[in-house]
Amino acid sequence: MAKRVWIIGASSGIGLELVKLWLQNNYQVIASSRNIENSNELLNLKSTYTDSLELLNIDVLNNENVIKGVDRAFNIFNGLDICFYNAGVYESMTYEQWDISNFESMIDINYLGVLRVLKPLIGYLEKQKNRSTIVLNASLASCFGLPYGGAYSASKAALVNLAQSLQPELQRKNIYVQIINHGFVKTRLTAKNDFKMPQLMEVNYAAKKIFEGLNKPYKFEISFPFILSKFLKILSFLPYSLSFSITKKFLK
Repeated sequence: MAKRVWIIGASSGIGLELVKLWLQNNYQVIASSRNIENSNELLNLKSTYTDSLELLNIDVLNNENVIKGVDRAFNIFNGLDICFYNAGVYESMTYEQWDISNFESMIDINYLGVLRVLKPLIGYLEKQKNRSTIVLNASLASCFGLPYGGAYSASKAALVNLAQSLQPELQRKNIYVQIINHGFVKTRLTAKNDFKMPQLMEVNYAAKKIFEGLNKPYKFEISFPFILSKFLKILSFLPYSLSFSITKKFLK
């Protein structure tokens, strides 16, 4: 039986590349974003994969819209095996550039959007007999707060912490939570950065790493690239006197 996957944040970047990979590997895919029909690539894919791709608008800022979207997504293919939250926004700011609306937007979409989706979704998944997986696309930025990235890092750290708390609860219901902690990927979001991004990855490479990781035996975290991942994890274990002596070198 084909796996059924719903991805929120599918109109571009990693989300779009994952949709392509899943379709090429005979998954049944529901692709969602706020205005999904505006994606010409997804419309073209829909004409090719008529029976295995559905396009579903969802606005993760609107609770009523999300509740209706979850019900629709769950019933399109009569259940779900993978639910992948990929919606996200990003801004890098010095403290002089702080705009509270940017903080609010990142928390609202990167973190609270997940809660709006999971609240109704978990009720559907726990009634299934088959195992299901909830995948949350976080970031290696969640490992340690770096200069200029505090707003984004905070939203992703909150997301990881939420996933950690949910994992033991949901696994009892045969629902497995996974997080994706990846580094810099060449997308419209990272195009805003005016600094050198170590181990910058092409979007199709990142999508392939995620696809492969999801098809391996379960582990809570999928993280890459290796060097950047290990560096940031080690940074989080160091005494603050050492870690701050390293991160201050990132200042412009």
